[in-house]
Amino acid sequence: MNSANLNTYRGVIEYLYNRLPVFQRTGAPAYKKGLGNITALCRELDNPQDKIKTIHIAGTNGKGSVSHYLASILQSAGYKRVGLHTSPHLKDFRERIKIDGKPIPEREVILFVNKYKYLIEKVDCSFFELTAAMTFYFFAKRKCEIAVIETGLGGRLDSTNIISPLLSVITNISFDHVAFLGDTLAKIATEKAGIIKPKTSVVIGETHKETNGIFIRKAKECKAHITFADSRYTPVSITNTDKNGRSLLNMDILRNNRLYIKNLQSELTGIYQLKNIPTTLASIEALNSINLPDGKELKKVSKAAIKHGMKNVVKQTGLLGRWQILSRKPLTIADTGHNEAGLREVLSQIKRMKFQQLHFVFGMVNDKDAGGVLALLPKSARYYFCKADIPRALNEALLAEQAAGYGLKGSCYASVKEALKEASKRAKAGDLVFVGGSTFIVAEAL
Repeated sequence: MNSANLNTYRGVIEYLYNRLPVFQRTGAPAYKKGLGNITALCRELDNPQDKIKTIHIAGTNGKGSVSHYLASILQSAGYKRVGLHTSPHLKDFRERIKIDGKPIPEREVILFVNKYKYLIEKVDCSFFELTAAMTFYFFAKRKCEIAVIETGLGGRLDSTNIISPLLSVITNISFDHVAFLGDTLAKIATEKAGIIKPKTSVVIGETHKETNGIFIRKAKECKAHITFADSRYTPVSITNTDKNGRSLLNMDILRNNRLYIKNLQSELTGIYQLKNIPTTLASIEALNSINLPDGKELKKVSKAAIKHGMKNVVKQTGLLGRWQILSRKPLTIADTGHNEAGLREVLSQIKRMKFQQLHFVFGMVNDKDAGGVLALLPKSARYYFCKADIPRALNEALLAEQAAGYGLKGSCYASVKEALKEASKRAKAGDLVFVGGSTFIVAEAL
């Protein structure tokens, strides 16, 4: 890659993809364990992570939704320059690094890579490590008043875990990335618990008998105040509305079994958001009770800000791929749920819907337990097996072969585009087309 290409955004992104190992594309070879690289990168950048107030989010599922909810609510509460770091991106690298819902400008990415090319090549870092360093640098440069930082994988050894957050949040624990995080819920929880910091509040989204004790012990060691969100907040009177082309999930919220918020509406309409919303509300409550060591006060987040932020989360943060309607004729929905727990939630919502035939545009990556996922899928659906355009994608013919062993029938397509086109063509007026199985299948469908 010659240096002249680094004058363009496209050239810079190609350089980063070619130069640095990318976990989302290649899997295990790109995974770098430990905090040595990110520490070295940030030291050269004058430790920008120490110059911003942060909220740290980990968890197997839901961390993306909770991160976006929190960023949107903080924007609605009047915080200036709210940073948001998430991964992976669906359409453009810049989705990973946003301020007030706006992606980092292309020019900032070009300037950073050109200025610190020597550092990228000196430190044998991964794509994610470099992205985290760029995030902290950009947020500090723009003087973000607060930033929501989502982990990539795990917690304890995740590149984002060099921050000292105001608040740590762990959404839930289920099986994913077992090769890196452990093959039991207890081992996975231990890795996620690594983001709990001394004398810093932590919110756990979901109680679970196998993991509760791990979080309680870690919080006790750190003298950190711990809250289990689902034992404090309960959504009730749940309905969906669809007016003027805008869908909303509606509910009332109980706090300790008493009415707390009437008619809370979410722009994210997946039923699984009923697990993410209590986590978000408990996080806001914890944030509102924080006393800063310098004696300064954080802005208090009102119920009005919560309601506005949740109702406008997509509009204010640009979130993609969460129970997203791609078309209404035929009704086509995409969702990034990709592990057993995530797909179980998605399938639960599909079962609630009325349709004649389900057309399932489906693909997976090659390092996931395909059998566990395939066993969950409905046999009555018509499948369009396809492969995302990344090295890590599972071959569509191999996927179809495995799926047949679970009674799933369909045809193979060389690309997501072809599969979606064929599903849309075959679907009748009363049918449902669903796109999922992998974040990368959804990314290409978008």
